[in-house]
Amino acid sequence: MLRTHHPSLRLAALLLAVPASAGLAQQPAQQPTRTVTAADYQKAERFLAARTASLVSGVAIAPSWLPDGRLSYRVRPATGAPAVIVVDPRTGAKVNCATDAARCAGVPGVGAPTPTPTPMPQGGRRGSAPESRSPDGKKAAFIRDYNVWVRDVASGTETQLTTDGTKEFGYATDNAGWTHSDRAILTWSPDSKKIATFQHDGRGVRDMHLVSTNVGAPRLESWKYPLPGDSVIFRISRVVLNVEGEPKMVRLQMAPDPHRSTVSDHVACSGGTICDLQWFPDGSQLAFVSSARDHKTATFRVADARTGAVRTLFEERSQTQVGDASLDEELWRVLPATNELLWWSQRDNWVHLYLYDLATGKLKNRVTTGDGNVATIVRVDEKARVVYFMGQGKEAGRDPYFQHLYRIGFDGRNQRLLTPEDANHVVSMSPDGAHFVDTYSTPTTPPVTVLRDATGKLVQTLEKADVSRLAAAGWKAPTPIRMKARDGKTDIYGLMYTPTTLDSTKKYPIINHIYPGPQSGSVGTRSFVASRGDNQAVAELGFVVVEIDGMGTPGRSKAFHDAYYGRMIDNTLPDQVAGMKELAQRYRFIDIEKAGIWGHSGGGFATAAAMFTHPEFFKVGISESGNHDNRNYEDDWGERYQGLLTKNGNTDNYANEANQTHAAKLQGKLFLIHGEMDDNVPPYNTQLVVDALVKAGKDFDLLMLPHARHGYGADSPYVMRRRWDYFLRHLQGAEPPKEYPLGAPAIVP
Repeated sequence: MLRTHHPSLRLAALLLAVPASAGLAQQPAQQPTRTVTAADYQKAERFLAARTASLVSGVAIAPSWLPDGRLSYRVRPATGAPAVIVVDPRTGAKVNCATDAARCAGVPGVGAPTPTPTPMPQGGRRGSAPESRSPDGKKAAFIRDYNVWVRDVASGTETQLTTDGTKEFGYATDNAGWTHSDRAILTWSPDSKKIATFQHDGRGVRDMHLVSTNVGAPRLESWKYPLPGDSVIFRISRVVLNVEGEPKMVRLQMAPDPHRSTVSDHVACSGGTICDLQWFPDGSQLAFVSSARDHKTATFRVADARTGAVRTLFEERSQTQVGDASLDEELWRVLPATNELLWWSQRDNWVHLYLYDLATGKLKNRVTTGDGNVATIVRVDEKARVVYFMGQGKEAGRDPYFQHLYRIGFDGRNQRLLTPEDANHVVSMSPDGAHFVDTYSTPTTPPVTVLRDATGKLVQTLEKADVSRLAAAGWKAPTPIRMKARDGKTDIYGLMYTPTTLDSTKKYPIINHIYPGPQSGSVGTRSFVASRGDNQAVAELGFVVVEIDGMGTPGRSKAFHDAYYGRMIDNTLPDQVAGMKELAQRYRFIDIEKAGIWGHSGGGFATAAAMFTHPEFFKVGISESGNHDNRNYEDDWGERYQGLLTKNGNTDNYANEANQTHAAKLQGKLFLIHGEMDDNVPPYNTQLVVDALVKAGKDFDLLMLPHARHGYGADSPYVMRRRWDYFLRHLQGAEPPKEYPLGAPAIVP
């Protein structure tokens, strides 16, 4: 499955890795009803991000707060290069750095170029080792020969902090099976004097292998990759490294933890820090969460950084899982000044905040209540005893995926909505908590960026996106859709894409673009995006395209998210079918008898499952890089969502959830695609399905990309074109242009 940790990064990665697919061993089909031309493909290409993104101007990009309290962001004008804008929230003064650089001293990207950093040292595994800078910027930690070193940035002096690291038992190493690199995974103390990290134990863990395609002897790639049910998985022994003075390592006095976290199927979060870990402000102690291998128990602990003594405060338990890879990385806060802890829990079906005693681990009071989730803690004002948080699903009558900013007291009183607009809000609060910048939009309305004070009062409108050029180019917004799930009661939501030249008297085949969860859904962000993958481009070729977030995807209640826990082959498919049928009743231009489906990674798993378990409904499927059998995918994914592997005679609880088990039921046209160098979802997942289809005597199409990783890279345009071709041939009976060079520059006479 494609992995990313922060929700915004997670969306960007999914959109980039949504390359396409189509078929190889195609059987002669019906006589083409029409011929699709190169001009038709050129028109469709105009709706891809490479063509649409530059047509949107006036968007505040990457807002950030400067040390002096001013706000800085970039904005792309209709013509010319992006400008840097600086705003003083106290006076309202707004300066364009392109025209008044003299008033923008110290603003990143303005004035003298940033000095070139000292070259990084060589790592112990592959290439150069990425560094982790200390909070004060004076030190840089890195891995060399499986040990942690620190470099003084000013002098270049290097100091070795650990000495007994080995290849399979190294310090701060970055390996989760599905991802592996040379970066150091660690968290600096706020005073830059200590480092929290771990010794990563891969001894006895099985190896994964990939073999290159090239002239001459192939190259073997091997790395540690545990699988569900393995008796030995990755373990981490937690340590504290003292950077200043005589180097010293303090081992925490506890048994190794399984390689697990509450918010990722890795122990590394954004920026290479350790998930589920926070330092006390003075660096004297660190708080962290130990997750059980099956994720059903999360234990909150506090360690003394000087002695390594560990005390357990409480355990959070769930019959399914505690946490999820969709959740924010920092949903809790230690508050040593008042000896308190803000903790999150889904114990009553929603993500809510609770206030605990940090000394005893006893619950003091509940902070948030009611339907809807706490999505992110934005700021904690300990003096005022107020927490600012992003919430979703709390405003009746609005899209439950829209996020808004709220303020509430530690005592659970006086909750207040600070971002009133009926839209999805993305906010960044100033370090002093006096102001915040708010960008709000919907999938159909472009972003507006405003400055507000801490009460939510509008101070200044900073930017309004201009989409006039986008509209002039023929762009069309998707249609938000709401349907009933499999139970006929639960609302499910999504987006629908139709041709810009839609003729409501005609019938159009329907294509479902799916990512079934559990870590995310098909739609992704509810903010404005000019192009969501190639959905509108495909619609331009004469299709209706839908994305539906079914039961089992995050962002709603715990019960909604756990809808198919332990039954991974479900893949939200009953909801997809129910939703598509309802849409066909509502929109008569949908030809429900010609339903197709495609997806990448988890969507590839879901696509093949759809063709096997709902063969009467889905006629054409394109399955890219699917984790078709989670016994052949990294351990943490399956064990989190399917549960621990248990044997039952000659079978186990994963067997019926594997696609090859049901491959003989195939009736429609299925196209399987995988990269042969995929070190996230190994290509053997697809080969298991191929083997089962061959043994069942089924016809299918197959494309193996010799050099592609999980996201296809340079092969992406080719795969996208093949996908367009395949749907045209098998859902419309049309003949596409031969070998259209998708993504290549148009030749101008």
